[in-house]
Amino acid sequence: MPNTFNLPFAISSRAGHVVLVILTTFLFSCSEEPPPAQTSAPEVTVVKVEPKDTPVIFEYVGKTQSSRRVEIRSRVEGFLEKIAYKEGTLVREGDTLFEMDRKPFEADLKAAEAELAQQNARLKNADANLRRVRPLAAQNAVAKKELDDAESSYNSAAAAVEAAKAKVVQAELELGYCTIKSPVTGTASFAKQREGAYIGFGTQSLLTYVTQVDPMWVEFSISENQVLKAEAETAKGAMRFPPAKDFKIEVVLADGSIYPHSGRITFADIALSEETGTFLLRATLANPDALLRPGQFVRARLLGAERPNAIRVPKRAVQQGAQGSFVWVVTQDGKAEFRPITVGNWYKDDWFVLSGLKGNETVVVDGALKLRAGVPVKIVTGEKQQDKQKAVPEKKAKRS
Repeated sequence: MPNTFNLPFAISSRAGHVVLVILTTFLFSCSEEPPPAQTSAPEVTVVKVEPKDTPVIFEYVGKTQSSRRVEIRSRVEGFLEKIAYKEGTLVREGDTLFEMDRKPFEADLKAAEAELAQQNARLKNADANLRRVRPLAAQNAVAKKELDDAESSYNSAAAAVEAAKAKVVQAELELGYCTIKSPVTGTASFAKQREGAYIGFGTQSLLTYVTQVDPMWVEFSISENQVLKAEAETAKGAMRFPPAKDFKIEVVLADGSIYPHSGRITFADIALSEETGTFLLRATLANPDALLRPGQFVRARLLGAERPNAIRVPKRAVQQGAQGSFVWVVTQDGKAEFRPITVGNWYKDDWFVLSGLKGNETVVVDGALKLRAGVPVKIVTGEKQQDKQKAVPEKKAKRS
């Protein structure tokens, strides 16, 4: 009977001992610290900056203007008989634009020519009379008064002939003014008067405009601050202008395309505008195909200046902080270094660095968000960095 009760107890004690051994082993294994995880160095792409002479491009908003805008006016009063051009088209120098009613002026010309013929007849008669009287007066056969009268009549007739000739010339001019021609080659505007309208003097004499489009002007303004800053950098040797400040002008159209013909600055106002605080500049460009029209807004680029031994970094390498612009530099021992910089203007996809970099330094372009000062970095090529960036969205897409 006792054995019947002792056997289960013995079995239970042995099982408890096994469980105790297992728990002890598990507790000892949990008390051991896991080995520290190895952190990989952040991967970055870099660029090595080197000082070199770099062109400087100044860009301003400009507006195209005609190099010559001529008002077409009538020089005589009368009725407009014909509009001889197609409005809004290109006309050549000497092309007929308008025709005035010629009949009144043709009649005036005939009257002037008739008066001239009459005065020539009077002159011929006075000349013949003088020729008769002069020899007689030399022989004292006639009174001296008759010679004086003959000479006076001849001089009066001669003066009348000259006056009649002037009237003929005036009549010919007025008749010629009936045909109104273009004085320049350019685009003719719409006609401000229609056929049959009476054209007078003053404001009523304006018929249209002819706008010369070749060459074309591009006018733009430069602020006083920009001028002073450029002159200061030139004085310090940080910038170099072309000889005699002969800048080349490049025009960018509204769609971003480059106008095929470049130009030069032909006028620079020496006076500062009191209203805008800017200096007006004007460039002249060839426009043989009439691609540019007056009144267009364009971007004018001044080419020819350069920065000697300039340092440039890509725009995406420059970050903004509380103290201004900064970049991350990889030191010779492969660690990240925080570097504040001062930037200038843009050049294509780069910033000019005015201070903070000495050149021949390695600047981080991509991967800067993961950096801290003194952290070792791993430099990779741009292709590997792009592949890694593309792989991240693909993993997120699979998880979602």
